[in-house]
Amino acid sequence: MALTTNAFGGSWSTLPTSLTPWILDVIQSMGHTQMTPVQASTIPLFMQHKDVVVEAVTGSGKTLAFVIPILERLIRRERKLRKHELGALIISPTRELATQIHSVFSLFLSAQPRTEPAELDSDPLDPEYPDPLLLISSTKSSPAQDVQRFTSTGADIIIGTPGRVEEFLLGKGKTIVNVKELEVLVLDEADRLLDLGFQAAVTRIITHLPKQRRTGLFSATMTDADALSELVRVGLRNPARIVVKVQAKKLKFGGAAGTAVRETVEERRIPANLKIHYVVCHASEKLVQLTRIISSEITEHSSSRFIVYFATGACVDYFYRILQDLLPPRTSLFSLHGNLPPSARTRTLAAFSDAPATVASPAILLATDVAARGLDLPSVNTIIQFDPPSDPKAFSHRCGRTARAGRSGQAWVLLVGREKSYIEFLAIRKIPVSERPYFAAAGDQVMLVPSARDELEGEEEPVRPDDPEVSVFLDRIRKTVLTDRAIHDQAMTAFVSFVRAYSKHEASYIFRVKDLDLIGVAKSFGLLRLPHMPELRDMPRGNWEEAAVEWNAFAYTDKAQEAKRLVAGKAAATVLDAEREKRRAARAEKQKANGAWSDKVVKKEEKEKRKDWKDRKRKWLKTQTQVEAAKPEHGEHGDEVGDDHDDWEELAREERMAKKMRKGDFSQKAFDAEFANFD
Repeated sequence: MALTTNAFGGSWSTLPTSLTPWILDVIQSMGHTQMTPVQASTIPLFMQHKDVVVEAVTGSGKTLAFVIPILERLIRRERKLRKHELGALIISPTRELATQIHSVFSLFLSAQPRTEPAELDSDPLDPEYPDPLLLISSTKSSPAQDVQRFTSTGADIIIGTPGRVEEFLLGKGKTIVNVKELEVLVLDEADRLLDLGFQAAVTRIITHLPKQRRTGLFSATMTDADALSELVRVGLRNPARIVVKVQAKKLKFGGAAGTAVRETVEERRIPANLKIHYVVCHASEKLVQLTRIISSEITEHSSSRFIVYFATGACVDYFYRILQDLLPPRTSLFSLHGNLPPSARTRTLAAFSDAPATVASPAILLATDVAARGLDLPSVNTIIQFDPPSDPKAFSHRCGRTARAGRSGQAWVLLVGREKSYIEFLAIRKIPVSERPYFAAAGDQVMLVPSARDELEGEEEPVRPDDPEVSVFLDRIRKTVLTDRAIHDQAMTAFVSFVRAYSKHEASYIFRVKDLDLIGVAKSFGLLRLPHMPELRDMPRGNWEEAAVEWNAFAYTDKAQEAKRLVAGKAAATVLDAEREKRRAARAEKQKANGAWSDKVVKKEEKEKRKDWKDRKRKWLKTQTQVEAAKPEHGEHGDEVGDDHDDWEELAREERMAKKMRKGDFSQKAFDAEFANFD
């Protein structure tokens, strides 16, 4: 397949409005001798008082497409901005992207001409346009300090994240910052800013700004529905929509001679020089495949700088510890995720960018989606997505960290089982991904066995047995985990966080936890034992074997943490003993309650017997009265009267014996034997 693209949009001199000389000098010093298509399309419109909605692939030069018009508009103002007046506002979803945009503005403004002093009492070489003000969450700066820096420096351009910008304009700086002269508002990565996470803050900011302004929305994944449904809310008026597409020509071959008979054009949402591949493997083999892909890229493409994306920050922290023992000794690892302090994130990005990476000593950044959007890391050769992103939009943004500004790059994604359907989903989004065979160990032969279902359907989809190196990796990881209980805690946290993230995937009809081999995932994580969680309750354990660990003796290498564990263990033992004693007392109380219940039953039975005896006595007395009234004078029926008298005597004796039994002088058994035949 031959890829064709018009990589340039013309010379800078072809713009309808000539650029300011010192701005053009900076552009050329950056090596941009020609405009990219997105720059050639956007800059003239943005400079001519037009609102714009710009969608272009990653690495196409969108940042300069709004930086240059902003500077030109502020330079060409008839009246210069006064103190406390704001000229331009750029809002970015992440600190890293805001910092990068700030560095681009600073590069231009550092090269601007200095104003010569007109009088002796003037400040010599005073800059005409102060440096832009960066507003991001940081331990070094508070919102009140942001306002103080704004007043002291006289900045005209503000760059920041939504929360910090809102606090600056509507909080601490509401009575100080004057937005009435605002010229330009830019929402970079606009689709992310218009999501629910930032929607409320962005809406409040826009409501506070003047309507007479220019607004630009820039993103690599701004679909028609995304943009058009939000245009009214963000206040764009009759905007110009700019979509820069990448097209690839495919030659169809046919005929006896194999000559090309037809040419088709395929639209892509990724750079033309970016190749994306996927590998299907078992869940237990993902870590094995990751190490082999890295080795393959180093060998085949001389790659020296990688970014590996994981689902959660906990996964990044854990695999940062584990991969150090699975990769070549001279590999440099860096970790970046949203839970790190802002200063640590800044240091990590700088260290990764400045690391002297070579084929012999590659540099690998382990990251989450916090490093997926907008970051310009031109030296990155290869992107590997260990876990596909929960937000499908992030897929192209992740891949776009390589193959930037005309360079070539490789991207990979690891898929498990039915996740292969994700490729069809990406094809609908115009992201072509090609399949690569499973990476076997050097010299190994992979056995391919057709599945029964595929044979019935007339297809031969190969099914492999587990890679034998999985058990080797599992043993190596467990050996590392056993060196420190803290690593074990990280492993459990990472595994649970991955399962939780997987269950919340936006493409839930493809990524379903019930279809995922969690035992295989646990092997890939190198767990010593499985955690207690609902997802594993009914999961077949198969060939899972827990590590032989004496958990009471498994210690932390950190002495303070280990001392805390021992204290907690003693406290837990005390609580356990108390619980046991509580349960023993409860059992004794239950037995006592059961005994009292038995006594109540006996007493109730005795009461019933007494009641029955009284009823019988009452009936006898009534019968006796009737007999006496009917008794003949000459003693007829004398024998019958004697019999009744005997019955009465028997009843009286029974009552006396019952009283003795209640006092304990007579047993229930003896009583029953004595009167068993009495009716």
